[in-house]
Amino acid sequence: MNKIIEFQGVSKSFGDLQVLENLNLHVMSGEKLALIGPSGSGKTTILRILMTLEPIDSGIVMVDGDYLWHQKTDNKLEPASEKHLHKMRQNICMVFQQFNLFPHLTVVDNIVQPQVLIKKSNKNDALNKAEELLALVGLEGKESQYPHQLSGGQQQRVAIARALAMDPKIMLFDEVTSALDPELVDEVLTVLHQLAESTDTTMLTVTHEMNFARDFADRVLFFDKGKIVESGPPDMIFTNPKEARTRDFLKNFIGKI
Repeated sequence: MNKIIEFQGVSKSFGDLQVLENLNLHVMSGEKLALIGPSGSGKTTILRILMTLEPIDSGIVMVDGDYLWHQKTDNKLEPASEKHLHKMRQNICMVFQQFNLFPHLTVVDNIVQPQVLIKKSNKNDALNKAEELLALVGLEGKESQYPHQLSGGQQQRVAIARALAMDPKIMLFDEVTSALDPELVDEVLTVLHQLAESTDTTMLTVTHEMNFARDFADRVLFFDKGKIVESGPPDMIFTNPKEARTRDFLKNFIGKI
């Protein structure tokens, strides 16, 4: 198993607020990682850096053996061109808090069009894949409906199917249940849990759902103030955390996990 993601001494600030400080992190190919911690601790910023939505201030990010925010020219590292960033993001998909579906397209066309436009897939192949994925996320029969006709949980499952249709090596999930009504949360988490068990795609999820993090992840990272405070398998993090800050954060969840 090889490292598919590596952060080497990465720092990132927004104005005077430092959200990542000299971060070192690696993720193995196929690993399922849960990022937990208080709001503002840098978790979502990691996903946005990987999706090339936020540039880094310093350090190196490697994805699948290649530089993400840099490129080598004449053996010198230079800032990445837009062409390089475009190439790198082809293997990464992100599912956001808000579903970001196209309201004027049917459910199936929301999944078909990105395949045709970005991957240059044949339309029939794209349609077949869209129908397979809708069945996978439990939305068979919803192909001709529009996003406004679906519940929030159903819309989020369409967004997950759309990401899967791009055959990414890496999938990023940013608090994908935070915009949902409580009764709709479980249906989305169930789909993610099934995906984690059935695919070798590398997955990183930022979540405040601790039961889900425990069941989903191979490894849990607890962040605070832009740093990894503690990292380990779910059983260790949730039942016997070593760091006081981790224990303080988790005390509200103990007994519920």
